[in-house]
Amino acid sequence: MQKEALLYNKLDNSAVECCLCAHNCKVKNGSFGICGVRKNTEGVLYTLVYGEAIAANIDPIEKKPLYHFLPGSNSYSIATIGCNFKCGFCQNWQISQSKKEDYSLFRSKELIPEDIVKEARENNCKSISYTYTEPTIFFEYAFDTAKLAKEAGLYNNFVTNGYMSKEALDLISPYLDAANVDLKSFRDDFYRENCKARLKPVLETIRYMKKIGVWVEVTTLIIPEENDSTGELKDIAGFIGDVDKNIPWHISRFHPDYEFTNRRPTPIATLYKAKEIGEARGLKYIYLGNVSEETNTYCPECKKLLVRRLYFSVLENNIENGKCPYCGVEIEGVWS
Repeated sequence: MQKEALLYNKLDNSAVECCLCAHNCKVKNGSFGICGVRKNTEGVLYTLVYGEAIAANIDPIEKKPLYHFLPGSNSYSIATIGCNFKCGFCQNWQISQSKKEDYSLFRSKELIPEDIVKEARENNCKSISYTYTEPTIFFEYAFDTAKLAKEAGLYNNFVTNGYMSKEALDLISPYLDAANVDLKSFRDDFYRENCKARLKPVLETIRYMKKIGVWVEVTTLIIPEENDSTGELKDIAGFIGDVDKNIPWHISRFHPDYEFTNRRPTPIATLYKAKEIGEARGLKYIYLGNVSEETNTYCPECKKLLVRRLYFSVLENNIENGKCPYCGVEIEGVWS
């Protein structure tokens, strides 16, 4: 469905500037932005994926991953095609790297915002997740859905690469409750080479989300010989700690995929090295991803088990009113 985009400026010669993400694409008449789903038609920028869900599933919130946000609940999860990154290691590349102009591999499902909220409520979901690809590029769709969801008493969360503009965050902030942000590396050259993007806007997004009250968790996919050096892991953990030591850090295992099929999976020992580095930097909550180990939540003070998990299932949750029942310390997150 075609819908006029939000957050763009008109330029000379029927060109436009998209202000939705940090690319700030200057789009000529008849052309698409980097995301492949926003097109300039005679000086008007349109989103071409509004109401066109390529995926709509009921997921455990832990799959996002969000561990300190409504644990044990289900989240109605949606996506469209497209992305503003070009990551060679993307695990959803079949849909994220599809463009509207040559899209033929998959058939999308017409799903308007009202129906998303209706299905979420009928399936006892507590939240709606904008995920799988990059929610920034289907912002208008997510924005309209999030407003309706909030009115219906549902929460909203983004699973995102963190490349959206401050203006986009300001617009959706009244309706956005949580986000898991990928911090893929702490080197700008990694972002430029592997994602065709830059590091600084991602760091700014994490800081700004915390400032405006969005609950933030961070994920880093550890790729052997790319972002697994001790120095880089220290930089990532140090940045997270400087923003807030209560931010959960999800350290995920890489599996060969897309353009990185010649790489080996991340050794488990590397994940534990990263965990030790995070603990040394004072991070209170560190979890391993894409493995079955180290997924439980422990009190940072008394070290008692608070939330016991098995893969994406919560088997035990002892947190009471956002606090440890054993020592009374506050456990940061959104618990109910």
